[in-house]
This record gives sequence, C-alpha cells and structure tokens, in this order.
Amino acid sequence: MTPSLAGRTIKTEDQKDILELGHRITDFRTGKEDEERFRLYRLTRGVYGQRQFGVQMFRIKIPFGKVTAEQLTRIADVSERYTNGNLHITTRQNIQLHFVKLEDSPAVWADLAEKDITAREACGNTVRNITGSARAGIDPNEPFDVSPYVQAAFEYFLRNPICQDMGRKIKIAFSSSEQDSAATYFHDFGFIPRVRLESGVEQRGFKVVIGGGLGAVSVEQLRCTNFCPKIKLFLLWKQVCAYLTAMVSAKSA
Repeated sequence: MTPSLAGRTIKTEDQKDILELGHRITDFRTGKEDEERFRLYRLTRGVYGQRQFGVQMFRIKIPFGKVTAEQLTRIADVSERYTNGNLHITTRQNIQLHFVKLEDSPAVWADLAEKDITAREACGNTVRNITGSARAGIDPNEPFDVSPYVQAAFEYFLRNPICQDMGRKIKIAFSSSEQDSAATYFHDFGFIPRVRLESGVEQRGFKVVIGGGLGAVSVEQLRCTNFCPKIKLFLLWKQVCAYLTAMVSAKSA
C-alpha cells in the first residue's frame, strides 16, 4: 500500500504526503478512521471517488498547464500501469487518471513525484490549480509574461496553512492580456496584466477582479482594482484571505 521511497528523488514535502496518505488509507480500511473524515482528507490529496465501486479518480496539479515532455511520459507510464490507460485533460489545465485503486494512490503519487508532479490540494475545499493563459509568453498583446507570477502564486498557496480547512474551493486565473484568454471573469480571483508609466518609469501590475463563478446561478466578476503593482501583489493575498473568510462566513450563515 505505502511504496518504498528509499533512494528515490522525491521532494521531502511530497514524501511526507505520500507516507501519510498510505497510513490514512490503512486506518480507513481497518476502521480506525471515520469515512467522512477520510473523504475530506483524500480529496485534498487529489483522490476523488468515482461512481464505479471501488475505484478512484486521481487528479494531479499542474500550475497553468505547464508540463515537460519527461513529465508527460511519466504520466502516460503511470496511466498504463495503474489505470485503464486513458488520460483526461481538464478545463483547469490539469490531468486526471481514472479507475485507480485506493491502495495504489500512494504509489501513483510517488511515481509522479519523481518528476516533480504533485497531487496536493488538487481537489476539495482548497486553492485549486491556478490557471493561466495558454498564450502567456507568446501573446503579441501581452504587456508582459505572467507565467512567473502564476508559478509564484502556485508555490505560495501549496501546503499553505490557510488552504487546509477552507469552507469552499477557490479558483484563481491569470490572463495574458485584456482579451482575457484565461476567462478570469468567472473565477473567484482573476489577474490581468497591465503596464503604466510613473515618472517616466514603466511599472508592471495587475487589474484584479473578484467574485466570479459558474454553477446553477452564474456570477460575473467584480472589479477590485484597476492596477495593483506587482511588487505589492503578494501583500494582497492577506487581504484576499480576509475577504474570503468574510465571504465564506456570510454564505454559511
């Protein structure tokens, strides 16, 4: 159930997650852990129950869909070894594997983690995969390449304590230009790059939009600010989290 990680090139954080997942599966199978509590836990580790009995969907987390040829090869190998051989590419730039046995999920994660692929917070009430425009870096209309900022946001939220017990999932997107090729207008938080001159010096920043969403009652985003300087962007996360807490509390009331 829990694969041996000895001698394998896997980040310490992923090793801890993989070992913990194996232990929690054992506790669940032996009746030491409540089913609902385990369900909430496994979702935040990318393990999602399918309608078919006894199998799971395993979702990996690929920030803004950036994946190398080596990673794709490993994902394909894992699919052939542990699933029905099919891969599902999602609208949030992720890849899902189906028909995975629960006991195999730690081994799936370990094989993927060797190529720096994680499943942490891929499902459940977490900050989900942060998406970005597929045109980022090549969009002729982009003020600047947003890819480094998407990666930084992904790294900031991954395993962040504020993301571990949220009232609702949160979805974030970065567009490459005002054409909004990342569809920020239906995300909880969206960032659109802008450039302005201050005292003759070019300054990069983002238009920030909030509160969009899809579902039974779709909601289009509201504009939060027309220009947030990039240097202050991660100071904004504290404000975002405070706003999010208030919004979730109000919705739950």
